[in-house]
Amino acid sequence: MRPRRGRPSRGVVVGTVTLCLAAGWALQTPGGVSLVVPQPNINATVAQNILLSVEYSCRGVATIEWKHVSSWGTTSIAEWRSGNYVNISTVYKDRVTTFENGSIQLRNVGMRDAGYYFVTVMDEHGTNAYGTIIVNVYEIIYEDLHFVAVLFAFLAAVSAILICFMWLCNKSLHLFQKKTTHKLTVADSNKHRVISNSDTKDNTHEKQFKGTQGLQ
Repeated sequence: MRPRRGRPSRGVVVGTVTLCLAAGWALQTPGGVSLVVPQPNINATVAQNILLSVEYSCRGVATIEWKHVSSWGTTSIAEWRSGNYVNISTVYKDRVTTFENGSIQLRNVGMRDAGYYFVTVMDEHGTNAYGTIIVNVYEIIYEDLHFVAVLFAFLAAVSAILICFMWLCNKSLHLFQKKTTHKLTVADSNKHRVISNSDTKDNTHEKQFKGTQGLQ
């Protein structure tokens, strides 16, 4: 009897079929497009210039298209064909520079420039490659710090003025109290003198009166 041979496993069959299909697709495709996004996340501040960098390779001439998607909607940025034409949207006309490797530079970014940037590279045979870059835009902190510094300086100046004013008021009050006390002291002294002089006169008159009675 001949020994029975084991049937190939289902996983091996599926893997072989998949490999054959991939090889056939590769042979049928006259060209190919590959796209690399070196920096898929970019953090920027307001008024900064940013570079949305990509690298692509394809056989033949490629068409590159960039779009921006955010909460405000979808906007077409630019589309160009290598060595042929460049179409830049009117919104980005003075802010975008395109490069041969598929990258674009976005100048003077604002808060509305935050969002997703999609790039599509298509070769002459209609094969596409896609890439995505996420851009976060933050407001400049230095303006807030400048405002806080100005506010702090203003409050410090107001506090210094109030302290000087209170010191002057206290000084004036002290001088007023000193003058008032001096006047009261002088008045009391004069009053005591008047009383003393009056007592002296009364004693003199009394002595004179007694002397007169003695003579009589």
